[in-house]
Amino acid sequence: MLNIGQILGAGIYSVPGVILNSVGSVGLLFVFWLLAPLFALGGLMIYSEYASMFPKRSGAEVVYLEQAYPRPQFLVPVMFAVTSVLLSFSATNSIVFAQYVLTAFDVPITSERQTIVAVTVCAVSMAFVALSTKWSLRAVNFLSGLKVLSLVFLVFTGALVLGGFTHIRDPYTNFLSPFSGSTVNPNSLATALVKTNFAFSGWNNAFNVIGEVHTRDPVRTVRKAGLLSLLLVTCLFFFVNVAYVAAVPKDEIRNSGQLIAALFFQRVYGGSFAAKTLPIMVALSCFGNIIAVQTIGQTRVLREIARQGLLPYPIFFASTKPFGTPLGPVCLKYLLTVFVLVALPARDAFNFLLDLGSYPNLVFHAAMAIGLWLLRRRRALASLAPSKYPARNIYILLYLTSIVFLLIMPWVPPEPGHSDVSFWYATYCVVGLGILAVCGVYYWLWIIFLPWMGGYTIMEEVERLEDGALTARLTRKYHPSVADIDNGEHQPLIAST
Repeated sequence: MLNIGQILGAGIYSVPGVILNSVGSVGLLFVFWLLAPLFALGGLMIYSEYASMFPKRSGAEVVYLEQAYPRPQFLVPVMFAVTSVLLSFSATNSIVFAQYVLTAFDVPITSERQTIVAVTVCAVSMAFVALSTKWSLRAVNFLSGLKVLSLVFLVFTGALVLGGFTHIRDPYTNFLSPFSGSTVNPNSLATALVKTNFAFSGWNNAFNVIGEVHTRDPVRTVRKAGLLSLLLVTCLFFFVNVAYVAAVPKDEIRNSGQLIAALFFQRVYGGSFAAKTLPIMVALSCFGNIIAVQTIGQTRVLREIARQGLLPYPIFFASTKPFGTPLGPVCLKYLLTVFVLVALPARDAFNFLLDLGSYPNLVFHAAMAIGLWLLRRRRALASLAPSKYPARNIYILLYLTSIVFLLIMPWVPPEPGHSDVSFWYATYCVVGLGILAVCGVYYWLWIIFLPWMGGYTIMEEVERLEDGALTARLTRKYHPSVADIDNGEHQPLIAST
């Protein structure tokens, strides 16, 4: 449920039209919906090996990267921390929620209305998460089940269309000459893969809380959950796309933007009750995804980052007062979400934010794939036992190849009419690299310049929490001349201003 709750969000209801517009053919559309889970499988094997090395630590990437790249000291954790903070918005699902709600109630979609509804649903979901973790988890479980049922219903409807039981004429038209119109433009293919990867994002969600999985073999539990959820979602997504292609003309799919599911319901059910109800179910799926990501995934990562002393005001961001929830990370996510929703043009916001959110993370995922080889070598030199769940090199190479492709190919100019934004096609690449540059500047200020100015050195201390888990935090060790003033005491970062 943790994995499915994050995967089944806006992706399957919003990106197929954009993908078809990028690749140009129905055949390539289906190919990309099979490639994405294959690459995700490689990532799942990599995460499993990392998790088997550190089975008691939650936080996933922030932990694995820290262990794989200990030098330069604190560089990787700090860069991952700043990137996680700057990209911790929930705008994409909020935008799709707004579009489907407005469509369901026959309200014309304008930039102002879309932004207002998106900001409102984000506020409601944030409040839900901030007030109660238990009820948030219950909502995730309920909405995850609803998401699966809605997709099963959509697949069943597609079967009826293909069987000739609806008023759709010639449902097999789009399947004739499936690769006609295919593109070989690297930018368009990379854009399509970014979108399908977005639809499958969440297959690793359970690794974020592996330290809280109380079974005999937590890694095996989480690994099996990842495989099962990936298999289930792959089947559902593939046949949902079959349903779209059977019911909606190819040109209409290409021009549907994020409303392919609404268009499908209208084509099959006309103006009936189902055509109004099912878009509401899509909106609820987006709402459930916002809660799942904020409750279980990103807020836990942000809280772990704060506990390590990598952010200013870590006490605020690590605290669970007054409701036993990560209130600080939730508030930060809401402010960032509102900012990007208001700052970007509404018609380009979804595609741009989706692309932007993927690019810096690709750098970290590449580092994780390479870091696994480095960590294996160091552990072998230290005579440590190999991982219980080693990832085969073919999985690592497969995952790394897809990442390198997505890092390089978006710089190639797309074919006319195939760009997914109205401005320069590689803007998100430049902004993504700019975010990484901000990380480097932050590292230099936080770890090098300010300690030099203040006469102290950044040290790492290991702390045992109340539940017995170990966590690391950065502290200040003052030089002797300053330490005399401070009575020789080490001053922790979390107590500093």
